[in-house]
Amino acid sequence: MTSRTDRNRLRRDEVSGLQPGQDEFEVDWARATLVTPEPKKAISLRVDPDVLEFFKSQGPGYQTRINAVLRAWMEAQIKR
Repeated sequence: MTSRTDRNRLRRDEVSGLQPGQDEFEVDWARATLVTPEPKKAISLRVDPDVLEFFKSQGPGYQTRINAVLRAWMEAQIKR
């Protein structure tokens, strides 16, 4: 009979300090803090139709993606 124990995973867990059976993504909820994100501001923004269609074609959340692109550009400018 062959063992179904994943000995490599047990070794990796031991090296990383995890106890047997402990999930590496366990959260200590006693130390968690609630962070309320700042609400976004609604604006009117004029963009080229093809730019808008590109972001919309990527599926739901296109406004969030546009915000992420603008944030990345802003942060790149700040680091200059």
